[in-house]
Amino acid sequence: MDLRHLFVENLKFYRKKEGLSQIALAERCGASIGYIAEIEFGRKFPSIEMIEKIARSLRVDPYQFFKDERTDPDRENQETEELLQDLPDRVKRKITAQLLNAVSTDIDRILNPKPGGGS
Repeated sequence: MDLRHLFVENLKFYRKKEGLSQIALAERCGASIGYIAEIEFGRKFPSIEMIEKIARSLRVDPYQFFKDERTDPDRENQETEELLQDLPDRVKRKITAQLLNAVSTDIDRILNPKPGGGS
């Protein structure tokens, strides 16, 4: 992934994490909503000074916009929690039960391997 695309993805992630709309971010940064939208669409790229303003507004260090965090467990957990929070409780319970069953089955398979069956 190129740095511009990585910047855009991280900007959107941190903006949403902070619970801000593009309008609110623009106000915090002293930029126009159109400019923030153009950045998020990848049509424009901000100056170093604007990156610093955006970072301060989102309460992150500027380098975090350029860090590939797709494999960061904390970020993956947060994204999963965000997806799950909008689900009905009965769906959450069903997913939890299925996950626990799958983990239990895997643990049982590891601890009690079948003779001659490999793992």
